[in-house]
Amino acid sequence: MNSLGRDTGSGVAEVCVRRHSILFVFSLLALAALACGPLRLPSLPRLATPTPAPTVTPVIMVVTATPDPLAVAAGADLAEERVIRVYEQASPAVVNITSRVVVRSFFFSAYPEEGSGSGFVWDAQGHIVTNYHVVENADSLAVNFGDDNAVRATVVGTDPHNDLAVILVDTLPAGVEPLVVGDSSTLRVGQTAIAIGNPFGQFERTLTTGVVSALNRTIETDSQVLRGAIQTDASINRGNSGGPLLDSLGRLIGVNSAIFSPSGTSAGVGFAIPANTVKKVVPVLIERGRFPHPWLGAIGYDITPRLAQQLSLPVEQGLLVAQLYEGSPALQAGVQGARREVIVGNRRMFAGGDIITAIDEQPLRAWKDLDAYLEAKTEVGQGITLHLLREGQAQTITIELAEEPPHLP
Repeated sequence: MNSLGRDTGSGVAEVCVRRHSILFVFSLLALAALACGPLRLPSLPRLATPTPAPTVTPVIMVVTATPDPLAVAAGADLAEERVIRVYEQASPAVVNITSRVVVRSFFFSAYPEEGSGSGFVWDAQGHIVTNYHVVENADSLAVNFGDDNAVRATVVGTDPHNDLAVILVDTLPAGVEPLVVGDSSTLRVGQTAIAIGNPFGQFERTLTTGVVSALNRTIETDSQVLRGAIQTDASINRGNSGGPLLDSLGRLIGVNSAIFSPSGTSAGVGFAIPANTVKKVVPVLIERGRFPHPWLGAIGYDITPRLAQQLSLPVEQGLLVAQLYEGSPALQAGVQGARREVIVGNRRMFAGGDIITAIDEQPLRAWKDLDAYLEAKTEVGQGITLHLLREGQAQTITIELAEEPPHLP
């Protein structure tokens, strides 16, 4: 064979030998592995199982309106329902008061004359609040709670100054509750005002509505001056006197007392005694029968520029003292009254007395200013300081106020 053929054959044989050698080596390794046990591969580190995220439960908030405590019918007009609820709660405590007065005719024969007004239950003991002018001079009183349930009543106490009175019945009908008394100092013009009463003495427990029209009115009637009165346009007529004036929650804010009307019927201008005055006066009337009013005991004239000119006075405003009551605090403190009589125009006047210019540094222009100050700022037994002019000389006098006598001339 040529060399080329030989050389080729020996190379192939060499490759075959090498392949067999490698296979032999692997076979030995496999047998060795089987002899030593199963082949173990190095373990990989185990990954931590992730903690599942907590399930979040959504919170659903539903906002609903707080139900009106006075609403009694779903879907109804709340303003109407409020008034209805006030009437249902308060009207059982409102009463009709009939007074009987024995009067004498021109020929001196006696005959009874009846009057009518309203009132309301004050407490569980049977005390009923009304106006003084409803029971004034009454010989007998009857209180009607409705349904012909009339009982006799007696007068417990009166306060003509504030036109208030308290009467008493022996028992109250079942279910009748006293009215809740509010705070009249918080009233604002425009608030709802609800009046319940017996107009003309015929229409029991009539309800009328309006608003608080004004506050702190001073009303002069034939027999008294009402100070701090509440003005309302809620319809008030004869027979409503002494009935309650309520707010939109049914709380007492005043006692209906007077109207201003050229025709004698409601003209939308009515007046009520404030609840805070009622709270101050009524407990004292129940306890004592009368309310003590501070008293100075002097009367006179309001000084005006014209009067000052006519009498040659040193000031154009103030109070000219004319007379002093016997035993009055003013007389005992040394205040001096008139010394002479003069004719001014077509009237006779008393002149020459002290001129009161101020009380406790509060300037005075009229006697009603002095009365208002005493009523609102003082009490019986309290000391006050009067600033005077006497014959042109300034003086100050300290006076201890006394209780006003029940019947002044």
